[in-house]
Amino acid sequence: MTDVRLREMRWWDIPAVLELERDLFPEDSWSRGMFWSELAHAGGPEGTRHYTVAEDGGRLVGYAGLGAPTEQADVLTIAADRAYWGTGLGPRLLHDLLDAAADRGCAEVLLDVRADNPRAQRMYERFGFRAIGVRRGYYQPANVDAVVMRREMNGKEETYA
Repeated sequence: MTDVRLREMRWWDIPAVLELERDLFPEDSWSRGMFWSELAHAGGPEGTRHYTVAEDGGRLVGYAGLGAPTEQADVLTIAADRAYWGTGLGPRLLHDLLDAAADRGCAEVLLDVRADNPRAQRMYERFGFRAIGVRRGYYQPANVDAVVMRREMNGKEETYA
């Protein structure tokens, strides 16, 4: 995993992101238009979104996005190629999002995670997220609940998982 580098997501990454998105989230994949819309709000001092991709040898192997329009940020998406599960890529992407939230002065970060994904829930807990509620039937069409998790921010200097 030492060759994996993170960088800002750009519009030309969308086809590779969509391929990974459809593989990992076949029932509720984001569309091309959703990613275009998100990137339209990223970057610059006025940007309310932060999107990162992970590349290994020029191949896109992960991505993550944060929405931060106010002092409350939301992890919007995070994904790692199945071949990279267990390598630390997921935590590295999450660390990048938390740093972006800290840079924007966010007081807290929220996220929704599938109730049937305990692996992801454990990762979030290692980063200090705690469950604060459930959204019944949030993930459609599978009708899977979402666990809402929250983490208070205390600045960028924090040590993450």
